[in-house]
Amino acid sequence: MTTKQELPDEALSTMAIEWRRKALEGDLDARGIAHELETELRRRAGAPFTNYDTLDLRPLESRAARRRWWSFWRAP
Repeated sequence: MTTKQELPDEALSTMAIEWRRKALEGDLDARGIAHELETELRRRAGAPFTNYDTLDLRPLESRAARRRWWSFWRAP
């Protein structure tokens, strides 16, 4: 039997999609198998590239200091 480490990326991706579809149709065992296959795909691809332009890299103090424009408990 071929292990998931020996499969090419295309075959592994196809199998992961098939098992995920079975899991969405209600097969209880398919979820775990799909997860294992997807984990192997992520391991092969490495960590995804992070777009640091979209992250909020301001210091925590400056983010927390911003006042809310409303106050729920205060009457107008």
